[in-house]
Amino acid sequence: MTVPFSTFLLQLAQAVAEEDGQRLAYLLRPTSPHGKDLVKEFRNPSRETLTSQYSGSIDTPWDEIAIRYVLVTTHAARKRPGEAFSEQSQLISLFFRFFSQNTGWTLPALFSMLRDLRDLAYDADFNARYNGQNTECMESAAGVVAKAFSMCMTDRTSPLDLSRKWGIYYVVGLIMKCYFRVRRINLSKNILRALEANPDLPPLSAYPRSHQVTYRYYLGMLSFLNEDYAKAEQELTLAFYHCHVDAHRNQERILTCLIPLRILRGHLPSAELMQRFPVLDELFSPFFAAIRTGDISAYDAALERWEHRLVELNLWITIEKARELCIRGLFRRVWVATDRSTRIPISMFHCSLRLSGNDVSVEEAECFVANMIYKGYMRGYISHEKQMVVLANANAFPRLGERPTPYALL
Repeated sequence: MTVPFSTFLLQLAQAVAEEDGQRLAYLLRPTSPHGKDLVKEFRNPSRETLTSQYSGSIDTPWDEIAIRYVLVTTHAARKRPGEAFSEQSQLISLFFRFFSQNTGWTLPALFSMLRDLRDLAYDADFNARYNGQNTECMESAAGVVAKAFSMCMTDRTSPLDLSRKWGIYYVVGLIMKCYFRVRRINLSKNILRALEANPDLPPLSAYPRSHQVTYRYYLGMLSFLNEDYAKAEQELTLAFYHCHVDAHRNQERILTCLIPLRILRGHLPSAELMQRFPVLDELFSPFFAAIRTGDISAYDAALERWEHRLVELNLWITIEKARELCIRGLFRRVWVATDRSTRIPISMFHCSLRLSGNDVSVEEAECFVANMIYKGYMRGYISHEKQMVVLANANAFPRLGERPTPYALL
């Protein structure tokens, strides 16, 4: 059934009067069916014309919000994402007047509007780049979302069950998405500091699981990029295990960084897990195979083949560090070839490196062995005078997962 603007205004006023947040979110979504009806009703609307006709028809600021909504849907329908983003920004600014004075029933509408703002910002930036123009819509969107974060944080009057604070982690997730999109990741620290400085927040476990997963994912990503690998693994593991079983794309995103971290610890994923994620299987399988066989040349070939993709994913440094596991595997094969002898000449390790395609000197080979011992991949010591490696009688090559602090010496 066609919804004229007069009916839309009544529905909007009714949703506000009944404090129906879900209904309000639906009414203000540009992709809702009634949006198309309004585009057809107003062929070429302008804010001045709509204001002169409908200003004051319902309570402020909802009359202005409704007018802005018509302009958003019109611009979006006519493939003008930049103008649609601008109008959506103004719509949200008007909504903030109401939101700051009300309780958490408004959160569904806030979430919907901010999500639409981010999507319009993405479209506007993409369209501008396609036409050779510069634009910062996504960065502007981050600023708008940050204002919503402040309004959620500063709710000190609402009862806890109706508090705007229940929207904090969803809004934080949107801010992080915007910051990561525009590569302003350092700004995320301000948000995290604000969260840490507010002791009145409900525990993270009390929030919806989807909010928890998004927050933990970005917290893990920030730790990963800062090379705090222990913290990154902890947060990404929790995000993965709490992620909805049907959210395949989200699981893949989490595993993209979690798998390299687990590789550094010496834990390779099972074939069953990788079969569920063929894109990741294609990327990581050559590295798994090289680590299992100690084939350094195959590992280096995989690094060269996937260099561009690994750099895009910010994984190059981590995967390059995991090359040590390959060297450890090669040296263990030397040890096995000598009937697990406790005394092995350095020249044998040197030959193994040369045969694997690494043209290194004896001194460099000795450095490789020393590094393996220092980092706990091998147990023993080097007799430099006799050019001999003396290995422990028991557990000369400890299991990779048994190292107490696998990230400490990276």
